[in-house]
Amino acid sequence: MTTICVDDPEQDVKQPAHEDTDYTFEKVPSKAKKGFFAMFFIMLGFTFFSASMSVGAKLGNGLNLTDFIWAVVLGGIFLAVYTGLLSYIGADSGLSFDLLCRHAFGTKGSYLPSLFIGLTQIGWFGVGAAMFAIPAAELLGISPWILVAIAGVCMTASAYFGIKGMEIISYISVPLIAVLGIYSMVLSTTQGGGLTAIFAKSAGSMNLLTGVSLVIGSFISGGTATPNFSRFAKTKKIAVVTTVIAFFIGNTLMFSFGAVGGAFSGKDDIFYVMIAQGLTVPALIVLGANIWTTNDNALYTGALGLSNLTKIRKRPLVLVAGAIGTVSAIWLYNNFVSWLSFLNATLPPIGAILILDYFMHRDRYAEESGLKTVNLGAVLGILAGALVGNFVPFGIASINAMLTAIVFYFIFNRR
Repeated sequence: MTTICVDDPEQDVKQPAHEDTDYTFEKVPSKAKKGFFAMFFIMLGFTFFSASMSVGAKLGNGLNLTDFIWAVVLGGIFLAVYTGLLSYIGADSGLSFDLLCRHAFGTKGSYLPSLFIGLTQIGWFGVGAAMFAIPAAELLGISPWILVAIAGVCMTASAYFGIKGMEIISYISVPLIAVLGIYSMVLSTTQGGGLTAIFAKSAGSMNLLTGVSLVIGSFISGGTATPNFSRFAKTKKIAVVTTVIAFFIGNTLMFSFGAVGGAFSGKDDIFYVMIAQGLTVPALIVLGANIWTTNDNALYTGALGLSNLTKIRKRPLVLVAGAIGTVSAIWLYNNFVSWLSFLNATLPPIGAILILDYFMHRDRYAEESGLKTVNLGAVLGILAGALVGNFVPFGIASINAMLTAIVFYFIFNRR
């Protein structure tokens, strides 16, 4: 049974008349590639995410110390392998997530993954801005809309300037988050009588499989966008090593900050833990920097997805997406998180199909000519994987979704 696709005579994407430093529609050239240090900070900043600390708090309140370590290690290994493979593909091809999707899903078929990733990442941008503004405004006694506006403008600006803007923010934010977060965690450990004693107070309500599932689910959707950043790495080795290390260090730190603080205080956010410790200013810094380093990545990715849909370059779409996310931030925070969680289940199947298709047909990714319009098996794989990931009540949702997508891909793409 052959691939159910048809040739696309127009090839959708017109070559630009001038160079675009975001390389929205083309491969990243050698002159724009970055070394180990820059890529490490970009990827580490990407993994510093407040929601991961909330997951860590759930782990800390539900697992003993041993099971917590195993959950973080096993889930971290899976995430590292998944993102490491996507990072290799991005560096090897020099293509963004959406350009890779044109090859794997077809020029028109790629609209579905671009739509899903655009919606999720712009949605999370708005939620992230509100996650900073609401508790900070409560602490400062001002309207959250003031802080939403400030956060939205700042985060949109760094995404607008592309990989260089995100690099600068990561250089500043990553050390601040690491130092202040570690200080808070050590303080909690000292006051709580040691890690074993802290975890023993609240353990027992969660099994190890659930813990592993939470770790994987915490960042597998965002990790699907890894090629958008790894394509700028000078070598495939730099891309893979920085991604794998960053996911281990970044996620482990976030989970640990949340778990230790959560187990010690019963709270699910390091912001409130640090407030209780009398670290008000550090709490504001950690909260703002933590969200900023992820939000600019999310907006960058969302704008690239919109570019594939509209054929407009990334920079103006960053402004449009940033404005939408900022204006609707509090509404998104109050109403859209459950929908975002549903949409997140669509992204791991996309990543699984990208990995599979790239290593099966790598030679086809070298040029834009000869692309197909729709790869039906790949598109159906996304939809079926998303349904399984959301509604099958056993196993690990993200893995269930990915395996389902792979099965559909093979059924419709047998030679």
